[in-house]
Amino acid sequence: FFTSASIQDILARHLAEHGRLTNLADKVAIHLNDTHPAIGVAELMRLLVDEHGFGWVMAWAMTKKVFSYTNHTLMPEALETWPVALMQHVLPRHLEIIFRINAEFLADAAAHRPGDHEFLRRLSLVDESGERRVRMAHLSIVGSHKVNGVSALHSDLLTQTIFADFASLWPERFTNMTNGVTPRRWLAQANPGLSSLIDSTIGSGWRLDLDQLKRLAPHAEREDFRNAFLAVKQGNKARLAATIAAATGVTVDPTSLFDVQVKRIHEYKRQLLNVLQVVARYQAMLADPAADWVPRTVIFAGKAASSYVAAKDIIRLIHDVGSVINHDERVKGRLKLVFVPNYGVSVAELIMPAADLSEQISTAGTEASGTGNMKLALNGALTIGTDDGANIEIRQQVGDDNIFIFGLSTAEVQASRQQGYQPLRLYDSQPRIKAVLDAVAGGQFSPEEPGRYRALVDALLWGGDHYMLLADFDSYVAAQARVDALYRDRAAWAKKAIANVAGMGFFSSDRTIAEYAREVWKLQAKG
Repeated sequence: FFTSASIQDILARHLAEHGRLTNLADKVAIHLNDTHPAIGVAELMRLLVDEHGFGWVMAWAMTKKVFSYTNHTLMPEALETWPVALMQHVLPRHLEIIFRINAEFLADAAAHRPGDHEFLRRLSLVDESGERRVRMAHLSIVGSHKVNGVSALHSDLLTQTIFADFASLWPERFTNMTNGVTPRRWLAQANPGLSSLIDSTIGSGWRLDLDQLKRLAPHAEREDFRNAFLAVKQGNKARLAATIAAATGVTVDPTSLFDVQVKRIHEYKRQLLNVLQVVARYQAMLADPAADWVPRTVIFAGKAASSYVAAKDIIRLIHDVGSVINHDERVKGRLKLVFVPNYGVSVAELIMPAADLSEQISTAGTEASGTGNMKLALNGALTIGTDDGANIEIRQQVGDDNIFIFGLSTAEVQASRQQGYQPLRLYDSQPRIKAVLDAVAGGQFSPEEPGRYRALVDALLWGGDHYMLLADFDSYVAAQARVDALYRDRAAWAKKAIANVAGMGFFSSDRTIAEYAREVWKLQAKG
């Protein structure tokens, strides 16, 4: 409904201004933001052919020039497919148009690989295996003149994996547009203290030209600037601590390291890996309570899809582990775990400026880009993460010494799976992860229901550990030890945090939008 209404409005406005539709592709660009509005390809064809009298060939040529498509994820569940039977009932004319597009497309593709029926089966806009379904991502690609991913790694993986067949037909159609975030909201508005410090140091031009942040880099050597930077961070942490106390009833220490993972709850984002690491830290603290532990507050926030049982179990586990740790006098308040409720932009504007450590720990090869990683680094958080999504480009911009990278690379993940990854071997050979999983599965954090998390653990040990938490666990714990060591040296930490802010100019949404305008939409800048 919304897609149809929008396109009808676009055509009506264009006709009112130009009096004709033959120049539509010269004046209009419609961008498909993932597969949700993909039916727009068929709808524009319906309007041009049925309502405005264009011939099929001309209408199809115009449609392909008008549309472009951004893919936002490699996750199969996000690549929408619509049942043919449902479309036949609700949108019969659109389905008829899609069938014709598909027939002509497959005839063209067959000329590239004569006799390769498997190739055509993979390319088809209609999935014929089981219930017949229209592949909306395929429709988006066929109906667009440009297709992009949202980070360098993601765009490469699109052409190497899920869209490899299309890329073999049209390599020129695929490109990359690395995501960005707006500095007006995520620094100027969310972090007025840091914004004022930056203004007084390099001027205010960074608000419209984020590249100017690079001029902060030399100031990291100034003790007075580092102290001012840390004072701003401390104020933001005190503000967040008050919010946490009001929202959760948990009192946290604003001088502790604020370790933040805020994002959609999904197994590939590996909040479970994080909470398992927290359990390992808790067990280590109980085993050696006299050690010089760096006080740490671990902060989670995010929402799960309503029917995503495993994600909801992970949220509940975070609450249960937090309840045990936060009330254990033996850790002396040096470790706290909180889940901030009702995550949204307003909550994010409080969390991002207060974070010391940014958790970006997806299995390599699964995160398209991420923008939380950008918002957190822009506010002076150091990233701990895998070489995945835009983490790779953040590392390139801020420098290898100013980020904590751990775990398998995308290529190593693929190789491990091909060789037959066996998580049970890791469980049997690594006492630390065994102790953690046994505690969770055995009900240490859910004594009233000991088997509550058995399914989560079984999915790791017996279900293949699809996102390879066990494979990266030791590397992750070692990286966290490096975090602790650096945080003890406040001057060294401040230097690296400032380097992160200074290196974030590339990740402005202004740069991203300008690239879309220039390279995809073919807009000409005025004046």
